[in-house]
Amino acid sequence: MNDDLHRILIKGGITSPGELKDIIGMLEAAGLSEVYFGSRQDLLFPLDTMKKDQLEKVSKYGTDIVANRSYQNIVCSYVSADIFDTTHWLKGSTYLYLLEQFDFLPKLKVNITDPKQRLVPIFNGNLNFVASDQEDYWYLNILLPHWKASAYYPVLIYSWDIVPVCRAIEEVFHSMDNVDQLFVILNQSLSTNNRTMGKELQVPFLTFPYYEGMNKMGLDQYWLGLYWRNNRYDLNFLKEFSGFCLDNSIGKICITPWKSFIVKGIPKESRPELERFLGQRGINVRHSQLEMNWHLPVDDHETLELKKYLVNCFDQNDISTYGLTFGISKDVGKQSHFSSIVIEVNPPSPLVTKYKVKPTYNVCHFKDFDPNTRKYLVYAQEVDKKELPKLLIELSKQYFIQLGQEGKTKENIREETKHTPHIVHQCQDCLTIYDEAIGEPQSKIGPATKFKDLPKDYACMVCGAHMTNFELVDLSMV
Repeated sequence: MNDDLHRILIKGGITSPGELKDIIGMLEAAGLSEVYFGSRQDLLFPLDTMKKDQLEKVSKYGTDIVANRSYQNIVCSYVSADIFDTTHWLKGSTYLYLLEQFDFLPKLKVNITDPKQRLVPIFNGNLNFVASDQEDYWYLNILLPHWKASAYYPVLIYSWDIVPVCRAIEEVFHSMDNVDQLFVILNQSLSTNNRTMGKELQVPFLTFPYYEGMNKMGLDQYWLGLYWRNNRYDLNFLKEFSGFCLDNSIGKICITPWKSFIVKGIPKESRPELERFLGQRGINVRHSQLEMNWHLPVDDHETLELKKYLVNCFDQNDISTYGLTFGISKDVGKQSHFSSIVIEVNPPSPLVTKYKVKPTYNVCHFKDFDPNTRKYLVYAQEVDKKELPKLLIELSKQYFIQLGQEGKTKENIREETKHTPHIVHQCQDCLTIYDEAIGEPQSKIGPATKFKDLPKDYACMVCGAHMTNFELVDLSMV
């Protein structure tokens, strides 16, 4: 992430149309025309010295505008309530009440989430409150900045004790070496309504949801998800959209960690007007999951271009990534990623900083492709850019092979997934496939045309590489 970005900390990513409209007016008055959404459900924007002075003159929000990166936004899964599966007692109003109780800016990352949703990461905070089956009680998973591994607080936390517990931990966490020590200290300083942890937290495996477009919500309402592939949200559009929400009695706008936003509770009678509103502005609400389920650093042209390259390779090879999520990170070895598969950009060697060298990448993924396992596995290291598509396609296919295979032995899975060899020729630059059984209708090459019988000037139909750049690949083994 660009460290020069300023932030507006919107607790839990929940704002009202009126508040958002006021924030946008303030940013426009400071000379800004667009804003980014952050992975912690906040607003981010660049400021030069002149714009910073202008912003201070028109600011109505004081400490909500944060340049100091030591303060953190509170993340919550309110955005998933009422539109995806939820824990039986957890309502949208519960999140709203809890967030209202925070009367301080935390320096630790606080997550308040439902384990039965996948849209908001559960374990990428320092203090991760996860709803239990017991009404108004939460597991607390802790990973303090100086700890090497996370640990569970030994009791369940009562909903209305969450804020006092967070404040107490903020005051002492620097000197805490383990969770038992922390538990003793907090018991001495707080009077809380804890409950015995009857069983360990079990987070179910869920495929990642599609979170864009107009969708039914209950009997007479809809929810809308909007996504911008470059994460540059036009302030004028957001201001007009906030006005639409106000005119149609829509109370909340929710920012997701995936650089998008969701609006719930759209009245049935407002749907035609909303569709006209979006259509007149050319807003696309049907992006492919090939490009939606990515997490990138904010305002980073290099990683955005890499994503476009990889998504294009998936598209050209007709690869499904449904249920998977991908991330590109410049923080090698970071343990708070929340994508199924992570491409790490290796920093250049100090020995070659004076020269322009091609970057190399590591490909990693979480055990069972589930970030909630927090078991980070390295699949390949120090690979070239052109090797990435092939590796990611391999991992995508592994994901679908193991999907639903919990409890089966490796031998069972291997026997069930045997395939007849399917040999094709594959371009090593863009991974486009020439299958002799199909031929290449686009180039007027008929079925059953052997690769060796192709014209001598044959070239890849996607990237133009010469036929000598093609290699044999057995698709049944990929």
